[in-house]
Amino acid sequence: MSVEFTTLPNGLRVVTEHMPGLLSASVGIWVNAGGRHERLEQNGIAHFLEHMAFKGTKTRSALQIAEEIEDVGGYINAYTSREMTAYYARVLAADVPLALGVIADIVLNPVFDPREIEVERHVILSEIGQTLDTPDDIIFDWLQEAAYPDQSIGRTILGPASRVKSFNRDDFAGFVSEHYGPDQMILSAAGAVDHDALVRMAETLFADAKRSSAAVAQPATWKGAERREVKALEQAHFAIGFEAPAFHDPDLYTAQVYTTALGGGMSSRLFQKIREERGLCYSIFAQAGAHEDTGMMTIYAGTSEDEIASLAELTIDELKRAADDMTEVEVSRARAQMKAGMLMGLESPSSRAERMARNIAIYGSVPDLETVTAKIEAVDLGRVRDYAKALVGSQNSALALYGPVRSAPSLDTLRERLLA
Repeated sequence: MSVEFTTLPNGLRVVTEHMPGLLSASVGIWVNAGGRHERLEQNGIAHFLEHMAFKGTKTRSALQIAEEIEDVGGYINAYTSREMTAYYARVLAADVPLALGVIADIVLNPVFDPREIEVERHVILSEIGQTLDTPDDIIFDWLQEAAYPDQSIGRTILGPASRVKSFNRDDFAGFVSEHYGPDQMILSAAGAVDHDALVRMAETLFADAKRSSAAVAQPATWKGAERREVKALEQAHFAIGFEAPAFHDPDLYTAQVYTTALGGGMSSRLFQKIREERGLCYSIFAQAGAHEDTGMMTIYAGTSEDEIASLAELTIDELKRAADDMTEVEVSRARAQMKAGMLMGLESPSSRAERMARNIAIYGSVPDLETVTAKIEAVDLGRVRDYAKALVGSQNSALALYGPVRSAPSLDTLRERLLA
């Protein structure tokens, strides 16, 4: 498999990977515009705009957009993250031109019909309400806000209902003008695709697109705070976060190996100690996420009101213990989990297309899998222990609690326990 990359004169980047033997392809546009590119008064507009892209263009109605893809058995969708918005489709090889034509149309030519805005506004308000009613969803938004208060990267992607209620056509048009230039876009496709043919299509479809003057995202500054919401729920939800490496940090893979060993599966330390040995929860896990200029390791668990204090304290104790006695067996297992997870996850063209788009956005190129595997293999026990010790000595933590959590220890108390 080989990756091919071309940058058009207008700045649009086209990256493809032909996967022999496949009869289908995934093709999409990734835009360097997400939640952290919004100003305070725009919070939620990137996500709302993603919805509006499917509500009609200058040449297609909302129904026609869906029908053109589904008439050929394809699938089309989108998502908004803190740093990107993606519009993508999965179709058979012969229908790649159709799919790219539809995606280019919804990205370049949305009409923002006021009637459709009102319809979708109700949909998004329902989505916000559903998230607020799902404790193990909303607690991660609260943790993000606690880690980065009063910053764009700390705000929710959905935005507050009060702002969603106020967005109008001019707001959407302004955000598109500011962020949706071809120089802010990546066309990524994998599977049964031909790079040169896609470049020619892109040259035609984006011929009239003008470069944007997108503002640089607000830099992230980890501050770390506590958010505690007491509510009569069946479970007490606990999420603690620690600042972790950004994408360009040399410790990125070390942090990921450490996090996997700590709480990445049923054999991990947190799962074995807190669930299997002590029975304090049904689910507990750790995960590491990275952004352009920051990152966060998150530990989450749900437990009972009576056990929340013990769970929180034991979690901190496991962090301290890992810094002293993490073993080569654990590190080796974590490396194997990471490599297998990465390779198995890339067996679909959709995963390949997303990986390429993200790497182009972050690094400007797509590293081959052998290079990434070698970086994972280079993480040894010494590096993991050094990272674990630095984390234990750091005060860069944040805490979110939701449910019957009055008896849970405070963030200051947990920080003191970590340093003791």
